Amino acid sequence: MLNEKCITEGCDLTYAVCKIGGRWKLIILCKLEEGRLRFGEIRKQIPNITERMLTLQLRDLEKEGLVKRTVYAEVPPRVDYELTEIARDLIPIWRQLENWGAKHKELTK
Repeated sequence: MLNEKCITEGCDLTYAVCKIGGRWKLIILCKLEEGRLRFGEIRKQIPNITERMLTLQLRDLEKEGLVKRTVYAEVPPRVDYELTEIARDLIPIWRQLENWGAKHKELTK
């Protein structure tokens, strides 16, 4: 915890990468780009993620203010997830990263 604080306080770029870093976070955010989705819909779009990992990643993204979770008082309960406004600011950035990744893949073939 102390190391993370030290790393993220010194550099805004490192801070940002810590918020979206990890194997699944960007994939989840990209899936939510088109609009709100239910847990099961996200799970279907990311078939290799376990339910436990998806739950953990969604909770973390919600805690970081990047995903909004809405619970509807229905039976059975319904829960939707969507990007927050601050997460929407990331869309052009992850598009640039996507383009860079495509270029880098070609260079390393």
